[in-house]
Amino acid sequence: MMLLTCSLQRLSSVLPDGMRTARCFFALLPLALLFSQACSSPRKPKATEAPLNILLVTADDLGLQLGCYGDSVARTPNLDRFARQAVLFRNAYVTQASCSPSRSSMLTGLYPHQNGQVGLSHLGYQMFNHIRTLPQLLKAQGYTNAIIGKLHIQPENNFPFDYADLDARKTRDVAEVAARARTFMDTVSRPFFLMVNYFDPHVELIPQVKGIPRNPFTPDQVKAFSFQGIDTPAELARIANYYSCIERLDAGFELLLQALTKAGKAENTLVIFLGDHGPPFVRAKTACYEAGLKIPFLVRWPGKQPREYPGLVNTTDILPTLAEAAHLAVPENLPGRSLRPVLEHKSFEDRPYLFGEFTAHAPGTFYPMRSVRDKQYKLIVNYLPGLPFPSLSVDGDIAWQESRNEKFDGTPVRQVFDRYQNRPPLELYNLATDPHEFTNLAGDPQYGPVITRLRQALVQWQGQTGDPLLDSTGLARMVEVHQAIQSAARADPNYKVKAPIRWTDY
Repeated sequence: MMLLTCSLQRLSSVLPDGMRTARCFFALLPLALLFSQACSSPRKPKATEAPLNILLVTADDLGLQLGCYGDSVARTPNLDRFARQAVLFRNAYVTQASCSPSRSSMLTGLYPHQNGQVGLSHLGYQMFNHIRTLPQLLKAQGYTNAIIGKLHIQPENNFPFDYADLDARKTRDVAEVAARARTFMDTVSRPFFLMVNYFDPHVELIPQVKGIPRNPFTPDQVKAFSFQGIDTPAELARIANYYSCIERLDAGFELLLQALTKAGKAENTLVIFLGDHGPPFVRAKTACYEAGLKIPFLVRWPGKQPREYPGLVNTTDILPTLAEAAHLAVPENLPGRSLRPVLEHKSFEDRPYLFGEFTAHAPGTFYPMRSVRDKQYKLIVNYLPGLPFPSLSVDGDIAWQESRNEKFDGTPVRQVFDRYQNRPPLELYNLATDPHEFTNLAGDPQYGPVITRLRQALVQWQGQTGDPLLDSTGLARMVEVHQAIQSAARADPNYKVKAPIRWTDY
């Protein structure tokens, strides 16, 4: 606890006054934000428009490892072709690089700290019961809702799917996924919302399932991830399996599009494809680095011309966009915006800043962080500096252990993995010259004005969204709750969290 106190004091010394003294504002604002979803301001659809069907496709743990995003290793001809038919968002982000929190933002239009889903749902974290979700809104509009693959958000009652097959691992059989989707689309008579969630390329990284891909990748066909720089045989073998999973995903996506066409629904269906966060590798998943937060995001709206959009967007924009496609009143005070103007090549004001967060993956990996980026710089605030990051592996990745190899002595690779273990209060990166975030500029006085500007933008966003980390007392309460859970787990190997973990409990 003494180390924790020192960490809180150290953080307090580098944060602006607004983060330390805004308790009253922090305490009152979340309620207003959460209940404001009941208010709406509808966009009047054109008389000739009809509500679109919606096909929302996610890939579990997929970062920018696609050919259409410049990856020279990936074999993704089908997704690359779809990208040429769609709007490709070059700078699209999830809200948190963790499955449940990320998916909660897609289906609520809120950041995890707003909707309550700040960690994995099967490990005790849960949304607020009263949060309105996209399936609820669409069902009230007369849509038939279906889901294939994992939902991974609690409480499930908030997601009224008329058809649900939530077995994530079954989606590795991509032909069966397409067949089930076709059956649903053939039988539905009303506008539909179908969410297909492929488990690939999540671990276990299985290189081949039912003959797909025909020729899995071998280690000699891949290279070290640029955000890691670890090229040891064990890591290359894991990377090869990851790319094989992506090739299977690519095949499955094409089968799904063929099912949509054969069902006669392609001409009136909005299709979105995206990753739920970056790869299951250290410095990506469960981090606020670009490799974890930045994702592929492709949108095909019937009748709209393809293009690339370079502006900053994130997954809180999905619900407002789909609400317009369904002729729904878009709830007010959501942090995201409808992307329809971008899809229609109309005027659209670029965001000056984009924000990310991490609170926890599992209770044992609680380590709160927040990030803000503009067109050039990225600032990460680590709220427990002085405490080592609680997990040096992500889903079995051994990159951190491999970084201890003597071949990395004195190299930038060793330095970034050291920083991964022992986080400074602030990390600042110039994304224009250092896209993989190897050089922390936070200690350089010449970047003081940049840090001040980004910190102010972050504090303003935290206030607007009711972030509990705006107040140091809230952080201390979060730590206390997680320490109690971790102590109970150490004392009883069979311990399970008995109540939902939500930030209001802090």
